[in-house]
Amino acid sequence: MRTKEELPACPVATAVSLIGGKWKLLILRNLKVRPWRFNELQRSIDGISQKVLTDSLRQMMADGLVYRRDYQQQPPKVEYGLTELGKEMLPIVYALADFGNYYKSVVVQNENE
Repeated sequence: MRTKEELPACPVATAVSLIGGKWKLLILRNLKVRPWRFNELQRSIDGISQKVLTDSLRQMMADGLVYRRDYQQQPPKVEYGLTELGKEMLPIVYALADFGNYYKSVVVQNENE
């Protein structure tokens, strides 16, 4: 996790620094349902590269939002899921989804007028 000195003074800026960018939000969106294996997570997020997914998951683990569970078996099995701290971010994901649906309905309504 980051130190207090590394965090922005503004709480909104702090939250944005944890989930900013389009990939982390999409990762959170998927992990809210269940733990995912790396390859299925990559396949489910259209356009994300292996490197970006790896980097995003590492950052989210370092921030305490995501855990990595290695089952120590052959063939290798590793899953990623949300920590309790990560689950606290879910209301933000739900609020963004609600707004996205509302916005789409406004756009459709405006096109039909």
